[in-house]
Formats: sequence, C-alpha cells, structure tokens
Amino acid sequence: MARLRPFVLLALLALAAVPLALPEPVLELPALAQEAGPTWLQPYRRDAQRLITAATADQFAWNRLAELTDTYGARLTGSDNLTRAIVWAADTMRADGFEGVRTERVMGPKWVRGQERLEIIEPPHHVLPLLGLGGSVATRPEGLEADVMVVSSQDELQRRSAEARGRIVLFDVPYTNYGETVVYRAGGARLAAQHGAVGVLLRSVGPMGLRTPHTGGMQYGDDAPKIPAAAISVEDAQRIHRIIDRGRRVRVRLTMEAHFEPDVESANVIGELTGRERPNEIVLVGCHFDSWDAATGASDDAVGCIVTWESLRLMKALGIRPRRTVRLVLFTNEENGLRGGTAYRDAYVKAAGDHVLAIESDSGVFQPARLAFSGSESARRIIADIGTLLAPIDMQYVGPGGGGADIGPIAEAGRVPMMAYSGDSTKYFTIHHTPADTVERIPTEDVSKAAAALAVMTYVVAEMPERLPR
Repeated sequence: MARLRPFVLLALLALAAVPLALPEPVLELPALAQEAGPTWLQPYRRDAQRLITAATADQFAWNRLAELTDTYGARLTGSDNLTRAIVWAADTMRADGFEGVRTERVMGPKWVRGQERLEIIEPPHHVLPLLGLGGSVATRPEGLEADVMVVSSQDELQRRSAEARGRIVLFDVPYTNYGETVVYRAGGARLAAQHGAVGVLLRSVGPMGLRTPHTGGMQYGDDAPKIPAAAISVEDAQRIHRIIDRGRRVRVRLTMEAHFEPDVESANVIGELTGRERPNEIVLVGCHFDSWDAATGASDDAVGCIVTWESLRLMKALGIRPRRTVRLVLFTNEENGLRGGTAYRDAYVKAAGDHVLAIESDSGVFQPARLAFSGSESARRIIADIGTLLAPIDMQYVGPGGGGADIGPIAEAGRVPMMAYSGDSTKYFTIHHTPADTVERIPTEDVSKAAAALAVMTYVVAEMPERLPR
C-alpha cells in the first residue's frame, strides 16, 4: 500500500441505510438521578436535565433538518443551492437570537459534473447507474470506449500491469471500513494511469445499498495522465467481475462532461452565544454545510449542522448563558477542498489558544452512536465525568478518537482538545455520498439524542470554572 499513502490523509479528512420511515415518536426519558455520578457535577445537573428534556420533547430538530434539505437540496461548493442555504442559515440564526451572526468569505473550487453515462456495449447492451468522482476530468465528447479489466487490489494491478494499457480499470475492492477502502477512490485514477489505463471505474466505497453508486473526492498526481474516473454500484461491479471470470470480455462506453470552473465565493456561517464571564474563551461546535451534488446530504452533513446548532438554540431558549462563548460554525467546502476549515484557522489563528474545546458532528447520528474525545488524560477524566450526565439517553460512555476535518486545522494551531459525535458507521456509509442520503432515512429519535448529548457536553465545558486542561 506504500504508493497509496499520499491519499490516505486526503481520504480520511474528506471524512447507513435504515428502512425508509416517517419520523418516529420523541424519546421518553427517565428522571435524572441527582446523586448519580461525580459530586462536582451537582451544579450542572439541573440544566443538563433541562437540555435533555427540551431536546427530546418534540421533533423540532428533525423538522429543521427537513426544512434545510427539502428547500435547498444538494449543496456543492459553487452551487446556487449552497449560496441560498448560507443566507437562510444566517437569517435563521438571527431569528433564534444568536449573537455575532456573520458570514465569512471563503473562496472555493467549482467542479461541475455535467452529463454522464455508462453503458455496457458487450455483452448485451445495458445502461449502468454511475456517479463521476468529484474532481474527475471529462471524456472526449463522443465518449470513451474500451474493454474493462477488473482488479481487487493495488497488488493485483501491479502484477497484471501489462494488461491495463488501453483499458478501463475497475477496482472491485470489497469494503472493509471507510479508512481502508476509500484510498482507492482517492488515488485509484492515478494508480491506473501509471499502468497505462485510459479510465477508471470504482466499486462504490460502502456496504451494498440498493444499486446506489457513491461519489466522493479524488485526486490526480503529476506522475501520470489525468483519466476520467467514476463510481458504480457494488452490484454492477460484482456483475462485471463475474462475467469476466467466466472468460467473457466486457466492453463499455463511458461519457463524462466533468470539469472545473474558476474558483467561486462561498462562506462559513458563524453564530454565537457570548459568554457571560469569559467571552474570549470559545467552545466551538461545528459541521460542514456543503454536500455532494447527488442528493440532499441529509446525513452528510446537514444533520451534523442541525444537532450542533441545537446546542446554542436550546441554551438560548432555556435562558442558559454559560461562562464561555459557544460558537457555532457551519463550514463550507469540506467535501472537495477543506477550504472552510483552513479559512477559519487562518482568520482566528491568533485566538487558537483561546479555543477550549472543538466539537464536530460529521459521521451521522444513526444509533447506536457514540461520543469520542481526543485530549490530555486529565481532560479525558473530566469529559468522562460529564458523560455520566447522559445516562438518561444511554450516551454516557465517551471513547477515544475525537476530531474532524473542519475543526482539525484550528485544533492543531491551538493544541485544542477535540470531540466528535459519530453514528453507526454501517448505516451511515451505506448511503454516504449517494442519492439515497435523504432525511427520511434518519429517525427523529436519533436526531433528538444527538442534539441532547451535544448540548449537555457543550454547556458543561462552557460553564465549568476552569477550562479543560491541555
């Protein structure tokens, strides 16, 4: 895997299928035992209970998620949908009573998918669903026609290098987990081109869905030609593989119009609850507001925006104003550039050390979900104590591994502890970057629990007399 390593970080940074269902009933909670957990938490128990009760009392958060995705749809950087959604978010934060609401300009890439089509022309003609990979180049206008060569790993491609010349390489790589498998999406086109391939097809990165292809970012290198790259469904990749294993050739025609246009203006959206005693100390909560263009991006990452947004809205609605400032950032351009996260770091680098904790939600909210934390051992013990306040919603355990693509730059600059809210990965990655990523697949209860957990964590860290230790 040595030659894939340059793409591993890219793929991980650019970091679920449930039955189609209507919103579920709101969560019924047991009373919060006042004597449970560490005694130092006693001053926070009442407001923690109020936040949990308010978050789970109705489906407000789910309704707002539906409003965002229904009204503004897919929000790829450079799209009118994202521009209009940014205006809506700022206006809605003001209506919620947030302070310091602003949009901060970020220049981002504009990749345009255009028309695309994939058809098997031998054996019998068959049109396949596909999604071009973000950043891919186009084919010639008349399309690219070639035989398919199937490989299941980089090592197999290396062994059969002579066969790849002039062919479209299909990476039929079984999904293990996102981090291991996504490297073929990120760097597969470069690898195939190094062996003379003229195009790349990718078995979609995720568990089998309902014949749904997954898009996502990819990158070329300077050491090989740029060749068109697209994803097909797990089912179609396996079908092609079976046909070839029987000794038949598979010939396809791939047509793509994908291209880049000049960089365009976008924005991070910021809203705050100003701290009553230490306004310069910041608890940052955030998500990315953009999505791929294949669907409405409900799980990736509209729901992350809504549940982190709820931390501020619930505190404002309940009259809770913590010692420190709580800042919500809806980051732009996570999916195909990470420009929003780096722009935030650049704008606030002098205050990076004033960030007490950075929390990101960008892995869905499907249950069973978990909170994860990265920081010093002394900070971890404090976070573990705070987690006991979440026993009524069965979210009390906080594991290792908190972080996120958008909060990473500011956290690195200021040595800031990080936290992540992560939903069930199998459910999440089944619909990740597909047309199936819609609000109907997200149960109301899962949204409520995420909002409650994040609100309590944010509140206590922002309210404690002493900041989290580094």
